[in-house]
Amino acid sequence: MAGLLSLAFALPLPAHGGEGGYRLLELDGYLVKWGERELGVGASVSYAFADETLRFEDARNCRDLAPIKALAGRDLPMETLVRETKAAFRVWERASGLSFHEVGDARDADIVIGAQGRPRGRAFANVSYAPGPEEGVRAIEQALVCLNPDQEWKVGFDGNKDVYDIRYALIHEIGHAIGLDHPGPSGQVMAFLYTEAFNELQPGDLRGVQRLYGRGADDSEPANGLDTQLSETPTGGRLPALGRLSHHLYDEPASPILFIATE
Repeated sequence: MAGLLSLAFALPLPAHGGEGGYRLLELDGYLVKWGERELGVGASVSYAFADETLRFEDARNCRDLAPIKALAGRDLPMETLVRETKAAFRVWERASGLSFHEVGDARDADIVIGAQGRPRGRAFANVSYAPGPEEGVRAIEQALVCLNPDQEWKVGFDGNKDVYDIRYALIHEIGHAIGLDHPGPSGQVMAFLYTEAFNELQPGDLRGVQRLYGRGADDSEPANGLDTQLSETPTGGRLPALGRLSHHLYDEPASPILFIATE
């Protein structure tokens, strides 16, 4: 690896960050998004749960992705985890021109969700982009979301911030997986500190995702959904070396660090 740049989130934000309460991911100087390489254009994105152990050699986070069932237990049965994940995707879908659909095989999915094979922290995301023109926006090629199976998880807010709401954490990590960064420590769902101060996307979250993907088709629906109960209704298993982002959430919140790796 030729270079590693580490930035404390408290440092001044770049031109694409902070303004309007959001910050877009920049990898090697490029903004990244799913679908067309044009801001404001929607995209259709697939996702899948890992049902076997997967190894992503080039990923800094989520390198060892364990089956999602490792997260399930008495307090978080599998059917609840599936429901909360669908609800988390629906939050971003309602807010923007994105649409999400589940596929059966993680190797065919754009976003793969699983448990951490080597548990640490709370929740992590890893994003890679595809090669493209020398200028402009790059297309995201694959993203990983992994959660610590050794941590306790809950459904809903109860004031205990030592145990995180699974849907809130998933909404945050999916936000990274679609091209959003941390705008700061608080005030938005995409902020890097866990909070139970609000249960919906905040104005900065909405502005950020709509800058990337435009507005949702039905603006009459609430663009949040953290408290909405939903009814049950092509890449390989390795990230390319080019353009990786490793992002972590809630790990040592007093000193969060963003790692950007370049080749």
